[in-house]
Amino acid sequence: MVSPVSRLTRIAVHGKVSVQFFPRVENMKTIFVKPNDTERKWYVIDAADQRLGRVAVEAAKLLRGKHKPEFAPHQEIGDYVVIINADKVTVTGRKATQKMYYRHSGYLGSLRSESFQKMLKRRPEYPLEHAVRGMLPKNRLGRKLFTNLKVYAGVEHPHTAQQPEVYTIPPVKES
Repeated sequence: MVSPVSRLTRIAVHGKVSVQFFPRVENMKTIFVKPNDTERKWYVIDAADQRLGRVAVEAAKLLRGKHKPEFAPHQEIGDYVVIINADKVTVTGRKATQKMYYRHSGYLGSLRSESFQKMLKRRPEYPLEHAVRGMLPKNRLGRKLFTNLKVYAGVEHPHTAQQPEVYTIPPVKES
């Protein structure tokens, strides 16, 4: 056992002597929570009349678990995210016609491009999936986190049994 006197340290500050108390710390190791020990919630985000990027940022934050105090960049402790009304997501400016999505089969001359507007009609879930995937890590963890994202074009989704909480996107701060 350490005597109380050894815990006190005298520090000279500008010619005056002050006494500070330093409690003895037994363990200075960083605490990491195991992924199985964390509670993983389900959230529903309504993308109707919301900006594509703002919905994607909030979804990526929830998927990574950055809103939790036990966040660690190498662990999968994020929550499940269900995005509904993906067909009603908006973009600003002329991005609806100018933003292009590209794909290539690998053969010469087979580069295909499609605007945001056409892609939203053909595959309404893709723009949100593409935006969120770009905000996740580009490794095994990112691929695993992406499986926790569910995007649906309409209001209906098959995840009501999980009792998801409604997540509201915070408004833009105007300066």
